[in-house]
Amino acid sequence: MESFSHLSVTDASAIMKRAETVVVDIRDTESFKQGHITGAKRLDNENLADFLRDTDYDSPVIVCCYHGNSSQSAAQFLVEQGFEEVYSLDGGFTEWSTTHPDQVARLAG
Repeated sequence: MESFSHLSVTDASAIMKRAETVVVDIRDTESFKQGHITGAKRLDNENLADFLRDTDYDSPVIVCCYHGNSSQSAAQFLVEQGFEEVYSLDGGFTEWSTTHPDQVARLAG
């Protein structure tokens, strides 16, 4: 895969059933705390090196942002780092929270 793929929330839900799938959320900390896809990891410049070191490059990675725009450049960056199966979530967290409200986690604080 030389580029990321676009992924609908329906298809994302199916891929996430595979245990090795990694979901990353690139939104700001406060937005992530208020709600994110259950099991998602927040990814930013401060923890990027750890993510690159600790994540299996063969695992599918779904990148989520607010509406599916910023996730595209982040997904492409991960492809360029050597991840083989990378997706940008079309509609982002906004679409996910509307269609899968039962799969939204919130953090206290």
